[in-house]
Order: sequence, then structure tokens, then C-alpha cells
Amino acid sequence: MSDLDLLIIGAGPAGLTAAQYGARANLKTLVIEHLSVGGQALVIDVLENYPGGGEKSGYEFIEDLHKQAKAFGANFFSGTVNYLKKGKDGRFEASLSDGTEHKAKAVILATGAKPRLLGVPGELEYAGKGVSYCATCDGNFFKGKKIFVVGGGDAACDEARYLSRLTDKIVLIHRRDSFRAQKALVQRTLSNPNITVRYNTVIKEIKGEPKLNAVSLMNTLTKEIYEEETDAVFIFAGTVPQVSLAENLKVQLDENGYIITNQKMATNIDGVFAAGDVRSGAFRQVITAAADGATAAHHAAGYIDEN
Repeated sequence: MSDLDLLIIGAGPAGLTAAQYGARANLKTLVIEHLSVGGQALVIDVLENYPGGGEKSGYEFIEDLHKQAKAFGANFFSGTVNYLKKGKDGRFEASLSDGTEHKAKAVILATGAKPRLLGVPGELEYAGKGVSYCATCDGNFFKGKKIFVVGGGDAACDEARYLSRLTDKIVLIHRRDSFRAQKALVQRTLSNPNITVRYNTVIKEIKGEPKLNAVSLMNTLTKEIYEEETDAVFIFAGTVPQVSLAENLKVQLDENGYIITNQKMATNIDGVFAAGDVRSGAFRQVITAAADGATAAHHAAGYIDEN
């Protein structure tokens, strides 16, 4: 069992920045990530709005963050944390799926969020067969094809614009009568000649045999249901916070299941901090995730000094 100062769970922008600041504060820091380092930032085609960052891809940006954190002394481990608890000595104990265990004086939960499913018939059946949640991952399979994009936030607009470089047959549908994305993104989306926007529209069913070839749609105002051919459906309907470890620790969550923190990124459990997309009220941008990580690590160091 390793004995740590700071344990960070999750290696997206929040976790990587926390690792850098934790290591710079001379804390023995370990980051555990069960998937690839970088999280959802890896699928960003062009990170155009990170101040002073130029126009890097998400992958390039994450590579830089990862190198910085390691250069300052942070360690990384690939694995899945099955259980997290606070021991009688006040230290946190993490049990991993491979049988390894780690103890730490403070923990930062940077576990992020996963794409929200629509929950309609055919969605799971055609996942990977025409249904996707990542344009940069799967867009190239549908060059020149007809694609439905579902959602009304930043991700939906960004991904529809990315896909519009691959085909001129993009249909972006949103269940409301206006987008909730940032104004600049909305304007670019609406002015894109390769994107057709349909408001007040939802998918009722995804169909095909043996692969996806049609969707059943409903107009939410008229309740009219109709079918339309398509080659793919890309879904960006929000995210679901990954909070199972927070629940182990009895960390307080908001009504939507996100972790509640104060301005120090501290939770209701002493020594437990949260950062990034898993946190309640987060703007869910790379820059704010990084800021959360820096803040969490700074105050985690203060907590460790005091205890």
C-alpha cells in the first residue's frame, strides 16, 4: 500500500492541473485514471477558446498538461478505483480493481461526467453501428452521408460544425425553440450552409436492419410523428456526473447528482475536494476545469498542512 499526501482520481484537465499544483507544492501526488489521460478533452477537434493557447487540438493540449504534471513530480497510475473510504486515522483508503491499495491525506475527485443517453428504442442496439457520442472519433465513417445531431448546448453546436466539414447533410435537432449554447457558437451554427436546424424536434426511435438507416421524429408542438432516412445519429444531450466514489464517502450532491463544493473546492467531508465537470455549478469548459483543479490542489495542500 502506497502512502501519499494527495490522491487525485481522474486525469482530465481538472485532474491534470491539480496534479501539477499538488506536485509543485511538494506533495507526494498520485493520479489514478481508469481510461485514457485527458478525459473528454481528447475529443476536442480545435481548442480555440483557451486564453493564450492558440488553436491546439484537445489531444495536444492534454499532452502538454500531462508532461507538465510529470515534470513537477506527479505520478500516474492506470486503474479503476472500486472503493474509497476514510479510515479511523483520518486518511483516505482507495482500493483498486487490480488489488492494489493507496492511502492519502487528502483526495481530489476529478471524475468528470459521461454522455447522457437519450433512452429511446434503438439507441443501445445501434451504438457503434451508426449511433455515436463523439464526432471526432466516428465522423470520418460518415463522409458525405446524412447525419442527425441531437442537442442544444455547446457540445452539439461544436460537433455539428465539425461534422459539417465531412458532409453537407447535417440535421441538428433540438427539443426546445432556441439553443442554450454560447451566442457565438449558435451564430456560427445557424450560418453554416451544411447544417439544417430543426427546433422543437425529438427522436422517438432509431431504426435499421442490420445497421442504422432511419429515425422516427416528433414535433413537440404539433405532436406529429414522422420517419426520415439517415446514416448516423450523433448524440450530445448533456452529461451524467460520475459520483459513485463520492457516494461511498457520503459527499453531498445537488439535485442533479453533481458534487457540491465551496469556493475552495472543498466538499462537506473534510479532506475531500472536487474539481471539473463532476462539480455542481461548473461551467464545464476546459479553462474552468483547470482553474478548479488548481484551486482544489492549493486548498488540499493547506488542509494537509493543518492536519
